[in-house]
Amino acid sequence: MYDTTNLSKLQNLRHAAPSSMQAFETFDRAAMAPGTIPRRYKELIALAVAVTTQCPYSLEVHRTNALNAGVTEAEIAEAVFISAAMQATAAIAHGTHLVGKKP
Repeated sequence: MYDTTNLSKLQNLRHAAPSSMQAFETFDRAAMAPGTIPRRYKELIALAVAVTTQCPYSLEVHRTNALNAGVTEAEIAEAVFISAAMQATAAIAHGTHLVGKKP
């Protein structure tokens, strides 16, 4: 199901909803452009989010971008563990809604 050749079908989305696709692409470029946060950090953030959302396409794209931006494998590994810690923290925090209340 997840095959990077499917990304060629983005043209289908562009054809079906051109203004929405253009708006997304403009937003995406602006969000990832160098700014206060350097490109390499933005790619690490993107990788951590991609791990959290479990998007194989984003994982592949942002891993390549991160490596091209000079990110090391050790930094990628830390980003993975930050993602895991944040997911665990969210699960535990949400668990507080389930305990300590009378039925």
